[in-house]
Amino acid sequence: MGIFQRFEKKVEGAVNGVFARAFKGDVQPVEIAARLQRELDAEAKLMSRDKRLVPNEFIVGLSQHDHDKLAPYSKTLTSELAGSLKDHAESMGYLFSGPIRIHLELDDSLPVGRFTVDSRAVAAVEANGKQGTADGRAQLVLEVNGVRHPLQPPGLVIGRGTEADLRINDPGISRRHAEIRVSGGAGRVHVDIVDLGSTNGIIVNGQRVRHAELGAGSRIEIGSTRMLVHAPAGH
Repeated sequence: MGIFQRFEKKVEGAVNGVFARAFKGDVQPVEIAARLQRELDAEAKLMSRDKRLVPNEFIVGLSQHDHDKLAPYSKTLTSELAGSLKDHAESMGYLFSGPIRIHLELDDSLPVGRFTVDSRAVAAVEANGKQGTADGRAQLVLEVNGVRHPLQPPGLVIGRGTEADLRINDPGISRRHAEIRVSGGAGRVHVDIVDLGSTNGIIVNGQRVRHAELGAGSRIEIGSTRMLVHAPAGH
């Protein structure tokens, strides 16, 4: 029995066979599973000789009709879809940078029976000790996956290891990847970033660098994770 047959039987059993009865001619869950697995294959990025990073967040666009049909079972369906993706990733040697999240969203432009899949790799981020949510006193913040971290003296170390101040679970990031150094105060803050001998380097504003000054609007890429330096509202 193939992986999709096993998946289909598992999902149908979880909701008492309702998929088999209710969705004839509409978008089938097994079709979504197959499309998500193809998305992993298409988006796998080689990080090292034996590591390939794949997306972990997916948005499945559905027509109004198909969305109305699937939405009541979204919790069960997305759970089973995530399980099938984990199985496929293990068989192919893929790595996820964070937990798998699958969202079913309405797309009014789609006809019945058609769906779309968008994906991205979103790293899990943890702040150790001195880092936290930015407050009104912070002049600049580093935003990572929607979370703001204040850039205050002396700065912070970014990496995958437990000793990093800003820990990012991204296979493309070294244990101690880069340091953002912050000095000065009272309107004269100086911020720069230094590569700590990482394997994959750092990119600032589209350029690969070992060291660069940072300011409001600076864009940083480390591994597959993108970061933005900016001033909080009101500064």
